[in-house]
Amino acid sequence: MNEEPSPGRPVELRHLRAFLAVADELNITRAAARLRLTQPAVSRTLAALERHLGVRLVDRSTHHLALTPDGLAFRDKAAAAVAAFDEALDSGRLRTWPLRLGHAWSAFGPHTTPLLRTWQERFPGTPLELLRIDDRTAGLARGEVDAALLRGPVDAPGLVTEVLFTEVRVAAVTADGPLAARPSLVLADLADGPVVLNTVSGTTTVDLWPPHARPAATLTVGNTDDWLTAIAAGRGSGVSTTSTAELHPHAGVAYVPLDDAPGVPVLLARRDAPGHPALPQLAALAREIAARRP
Repeated sequence: MNEEPSPGRPVELRHLRAFLAVADELNITRAAARLRLTQPAVSRTLAALERHLGVRLVDRSTHHLALTPDGLAFRDKAAAAVAAFDEALDSGRLRTWPLRLGHAWSAFGPHTTPLLRTWQERFPGTPLELLRIDDRTAGLARGEVDAALLRGPVDAPGLVTEVLFTEVRVAAVTADGPLAARPSLVLADLADGPVVLNTVSGTTTVDLWPPHARPAATLTVGNTDDWLTAIAAGRGSGVSTTSTAELHPHAGVAYVPLDDAPGVPVLLARRDAPGHPALPQLAALAREIAARRP
């Protein structure tokens, strides 16, 4: 089988699918099993794609495969292209094309239910699907959603963002710990102990603290659920927003006002390209509901 890109169509979907399988599995054997191909076929397809692009996508210099910086950058573009192709051929979605709205945590805060209910009332022919995806862009950069509700600055190429409102930050502390009884806290109160950071989709980093007063230790997790579990278990404190306090109550976690932390902007983001035809209506409704905030 010839794995070289043909002159008329230099790259085909099979080249992108092979690369994405390798990028997900970081193992040629598992990628081949997933694609139901032989290992040599996957290796040749990947090599052909790299030759066409003129860059190395996968580092094969060690026993464990890893994506190169070029591979990391190309992964999101390839995933978006494959997702767009697959959706275009999904005949079941042609009649009612859902609008997929991603979020990494807390969605639209307390306005999530009004957003969903109002959308259903006004646009019953276009389902609005709210999807939680633990990713900094909630799946938007990879083409898994049409738009996303994001928090904090988003440094991702090819995205257009609009600030809807700003949320107040709060401290999240162990419910039976000494900090939970305080009426309010400051960042320095948290720096004496470990701070739990969601490095995948969260907005808090050690840069929130002044350079001379950074936390003594940090614990990193990959999603909101693990963040809450770590705090409830007494492994550290955290910083989030009021929406987290409202939408993610936890018996083992107390949310306390944080007096000296800046707010977090809530953004509506989309790709800078033609997308779902209902995106303008979604943006208008999000602005309308955000304007109702006291």
